[in-house]
Amino acid sequence: MPVTSAQFNRVIIRKRVRALLDCYLVTRIKYQQAEKDRLAPYAVLSSDDPGRKFPEPEHEYRTCFQRDRDRVLHCASFRRLEAKTQVFGDGTGRDYFRTRLTHSMEVSQIARTLARALGVNEDLTEATCLAHDLGHPPYGHCGEAVLNELMQGYGGFEHNSQSLRVVDYLEHPYPNFRGLNLCYETRYCLACHETRYDNPERKSEFGNGLGSVEGQIADLADSIAYDSHDLDDSLAAGLIAEEQLADIAIYRDVRAIVAELYPDAHQIARQLRCAKTIIDIMVNDALAESEKNLAQLKPLTIDDVKNASRKVVAISDYRRSQMKELENFLFEYVYKHPVIAQARSSASQEIGLLFDQYTKHPELMPRRFRDRLEELPLQRVVCDYISGMTDRYCKDNYRKIKDTGC
Repeated sequence: MPVTSAQFNRVIIRKRVRALLDCYLVTRIKYQQAEKDRLAPYAVLSSDDPGRKFPEPEHEYRTCFQRDRDRVLHCASFRRLEAKTQVFGDGTGRDYFRTRLTHSMEVSQIARTLARALGVNEDLTEATCLAHDLGHPPYGHCGEAVLNELMQGYGGFEHNSQSLRVVDYLEHPYPNFRGLNLCYETRYCLACHETRYDNPERKSEFGNGLGSVEGQIADLADSIAYDSHDLDDSLAAGLIAEEQLADIAIYRDVRAIVAELYPDAHQIARQLRCAKTIIDIMVNDALAESEKNLAQLKPLTIDDVKNASRKVVAISDYRRSQMKELENFLFEYVYKHPVIAQARSSASQEIGLLFDQYTKHPELMPRRFRDRLEELPLQRVVCDYISGMTDRYCKDNYRKIKDTGC
């Protein structure tokens, strides 16, 4: 049958459309080449990652770090962060305080700015930031302290190590293997995560070097985020008054900036802008200090960063002393506040009872956790179960067991 002119035209049009798409669509190969062209020599390239524990075919349009980020976003542990305490839990009666989920998102936003400015891999940085708190138990750091005490003699508990355990083992959305099967460099950043509150024991597979620039950015962004938003939430909650911050140097600096920019602002708006301005000041300082460090160290490879004598990503001594002063203030007047102390007491009581009852009666746990008793110690399985709970689920189970007596 002869081809009509209309059919011939359709074939030509399809070929032209395909040619246009080939020109404009950014495939993984094109994106990887773009990374090589635009990122700094010390950046982690997605094409250079050592790979996943369980080999998988590459995606046509997404790099391995983009897939890691998406796997974290879609996992159950990430969704549960929405109902896990940052500083203020559900008992405050207010629904606008930070949770572990919003904290992770704020860390990611700050880190992306730093990563882009320093010319490193934004996707790896974001994946690390979104995953860094997946292992946090209910009730924030007080819940972590309780679990660690209960696990003495059984390996202890530390939320950063647990985050790595979550992505390596506890999450299981794939039929062929446990965990999210993240890339080596993503797992390396999580293993090296280090802040004032975080100093996990590192697995031997990751060596003793420093984190990559991407991982170091996640560390600093974490500190900047919780310092600024813990201050913001504490003022909003009325745990502290702005007058108490008169002698805190960083707050005097930001208050002067905000007063000049917004002289007629309402007190609440002024307080909010002060907390946000801390982020801006610290990010700008970090970029200036990191640029100076890079100029001195002159790293040409990832290994140059990991084997350096000090971190590349840092803030100046001047701002570090100011942030230390702010953190000490928050520790004394917020984290030790009677409201937080009461929450800590409740968390200790609830987690303590659940740990006791689940170790005595493993049948109270879901089947998927009981099945792990064939390969893991009872206490570790119980710890995994409790640490994955949201605040609400922990409280509900506590009440259920307390009311029934078992």
